[in-house]
Amino acid sequence: MPPVLTRSYPDYEEIFAEVEAPFAFVDLDAMGANAAEMLGRAGGKPIRVASKSLRCRVLLERILRSDPGFEGLMTFTLPETLWLAEKGFENLLLAYPTADAGALGELALRSVASPAGAPIVMVDCAEHLDAIESVLGAGAAPVRVCIDIDASWWALGGRVKVGPKRSPIHTVEQAVALAREIDRRPQLDLAALMAYEGQIAGVGDRPPGRRLRGAAIRFMQRRSAAELAERRAAIVAAVGEFAQPAIVNGGGTGSLELTAAEDAVTEVAAGSGFYASALFDHYGRFSLTPAAGFVLPIVRKPAPGVATALGGGYLASGSGDPACLPVPWLPPGLRLDPEEGAGEVQTPLLGPPAAELRIGDRVYFRHAKAGELCERFDALHLVEDGRIVDVVHTYRGEGKAFL
Repeated sequence: MPPVLTRSYPDYEEIFAEVEAPFAFVDLDAMGANAAEMLGRAGGKPIRVASKSLRCRVLLERILRSDPGFEGLMTFTLPETLWLAEKGFENLLLAYPTADAGALGELALRSVASPAGAPIVMVDCAEHLDAIESVLGAGAAPVRVCIDIDASWWALGGRVKVGPKRSPIHTVEQAVALAREIDRRPQLDLAALMAYEGQIAGVGDRPPGRRLRGAAIRFMQRRSAAELAERRAAIVAAVGEFAQPAIVNGGGTGSLELTAAEDAVTEVAAGSGFYASALFDHYGRFSLTPAAGFVLPIVRKPAPGVATALGGGYLASGSGDPACLPVPWLPPGLRLDPEEGAGEVQTPLLGPPAAELRIGDRVYFRHAKAGELCERFDALHLVEDGRIVDVVHTYRGEGKAFL
């Protein structure tokens, strides 16, 4: 569904009249609307907030305070997790395994100080368990771990894998084997299970101009969701015969209502939906409001129908296709030059508005994904009720670059 615009180009130009571009901003009114939309789709299941998608402590704190439906953080590196814990954040679940021995040593110390409140770390093999145990001394408090379960769908009779290449733990038997291995190790405690269905949560089912591909994606997502719901429930039941992980996490912004409907799931995760990055414009099940963007000045007019912005090559991670490029947003009607895309130091823009733009005018962009935008800017200008209410540091602005 197309995004809902809450403010126009003139609105934002008035708000940011005294701010020198380039800069980044978050519209708190739009972010609040997205938060409410996601809570509604979660159907009463708690939403764990994905820190990688926000990368701003002030906004993480604001979201967690805004509604009891938001519980805890899903983090992306162990050093980030420990830093957030030092800053007072609680209920932290690390979404990816780590091989950082120094950080694991710090985690071990934190587990001694707070066995039930220390962060939970992700594992998907015995080598991960060995790495954790290698930093634990005799008598150390158990470290809480989470098993990452592969949520991909095997199509064509198991010949084609559809979904992120994450964990090797796919079957009930594999999950039970790793859970029993954890159960045999007294210095480890199985606290959670997680399965992220990226082929549903992170793939839009309405790709523009590609009707047949959209139909294929929707078919895949229906089949994948049904298969995973059955397999996830079986894994939870089998592990529950000898262990009691309190958390079963799943989903993401794009699959909240599907994942939350599973009885086996205790919580869902979401992050990108707060900012409503451009990739979420192409989903048919829900509609979000653009809440974050960056602003670049026009510095060249190489031809009457071309306006060139300073910078702009803020590409999102992924497979390297055009969907990873930032999207010209305001004024409406601008588009990237297919021959140049978004450049390291300049980005030429085409479309009817380009003819009207002059040197010194500004153009508003949206990043294809969410949190990676904050790796480009030290600060976010926060907008609420039609005015700038604060300027806050991103992780980068606090001197932190975790990846």
